[in-house]
Amino acid sequence: MNPGEVEELIDYRFRDRRLLELSLTHRSYVGASTYYLPSNERLEFLGDSVLGLIIAHQLYCDQPRKREGDLTKTKAMLVNETTLSQVGSEIGLNRYIRLSQEEEKTGGRERASIISDAFESVIGAVFLDGGLEVARELVLRLIYSRRESILSDTSQWNFKGDLLELIQSRGEGMPRYDVIAERGPDHEKVFHVVVTVGQRKVGEGRGLSKKEAEQKAARQALKYYENHDA
Repeated sequence: MNPGEVEELIDYRFRDRRLLELSLTHRSYVGASTYYLPSNERLEFLGDSVLGLIIAHQLYCDQPRKREGDLTKTKAMLVNETTLSQVGSEIGLNRYIRLSQEEEKTGGRERASIISDAFESVIGAVFLDGGLEVARELVLRLIYSRRESILSDTSQWNFKGDLLELIQSRGEGMPRYDVIAERGPDHEKVFHVVVTVGQRKVGEGRGLSKKEAEQKAARQALKYYENHDA
């Protein structure tokens, strides 16, 4: 790993480069080493909290009319694994994560959880090295500045959660998701899911996993209620 190249990627120069190296040291690399090395897990823990604070504060300042629930949903999309791994890959951070050979062979360098954890660890390292304001500048520049494209990515929306919240606010109980068909070979199976509320079918969806099909069914159900209430 070349620390200088990573510093160029994130546009921050460390006073203590050991923090940067630690932030990019995955536990698999530690396990494969012949001598003791710490991993980035503690920095990840710290970085997760620093990231959450910075995003929450910025949303609070920028969106004074939004309720707590809406702010929570927005924050969740900006700090989740999908977002962090996508941004980490876009800037090339994943190229510098220190992995064991086995982890490398099994695709670890492209694994969302590993990239996300490393990104949080880097944020934690920047916080320790330069303080909160420096970490804030980094988070706003690399993550918050991309918020429009992140928030417009419907694949990250929790349609099931939104549907549940809507139905409970109407006093209609719980939605039920049923797989009514599975077609295709195991490696390309398509699930067909129907969501019902009471005795009424309010949506359906198809996907390559039950989760994807349920999300699509919930999305259709939300449109049903929107039209029904219009």
